[in-house]
Amino acid sequence: MSNEQTDFSETELNARQEAVDAPQLTATAPNDKATIGLLVNDQPGVLVRVAQVFARRGYNIENLVVSQAHIHSTSRMTITCVGPKAELHQIILQLNKLVDVIHANDHGENQTILRELALFKIGCSVTERTEVLQISEVFRGKTVDISTDTVTIEATGTTEKMDALRELLSKFEIKEMVRTGKVVMARGDQTT
Repeated sequence: MSNEQTDFSETELNARQEAVDAPQLTATAPNDKATIGLLVNDQPGVLVRVAQVFARRGYNIENLVVSQAHIHSTSRMTITCVGPKAELHQIILQLNKLVDVIHANDHGENQTILRELALFKIGCSVTERTEVLQISEVFRGKTVDISTDTVTIEATGTTEKMDALRELLSKFEIKEMVRTGKVVMARGDQTT
């Protein structure tokens, strides 16, 4: 081993240290939205196992709707998620390998019916009530409750329609808003 000393200027040393300390950047794939429908056995722990598949692949679950299915002892899951498009196919394959998953389908490119239910409790005066009800009527909303200070509206439609209704109602006081998230059904003879 040589005892050779190398003299670096302070500028060179600082540049080398900055290069070492710089974060290592990796190329990331663009994130896409996907809507996945699952038919699963109605058993404890199924939801956790399904959620782990998404977490391991770096997908974020935005909406999750679980309800009883038409087949005894099964449940229907509709999951809207965001993540790299390249991983989606692998997620579908892994979901279909889970013991309690009967089938999983990506409904992003299929002909599907997507709906969402929203309830809006709007704080408004008696004079503002007419305008709130007119906005609701344009979106085919139903008035489900009226009090002296509030109007509660029920509306169904696409996510974009619910977002537009929320935007128009935001000029009033939105006291509460509850949305179900997307539910999906395949059109025609296709399986959801």
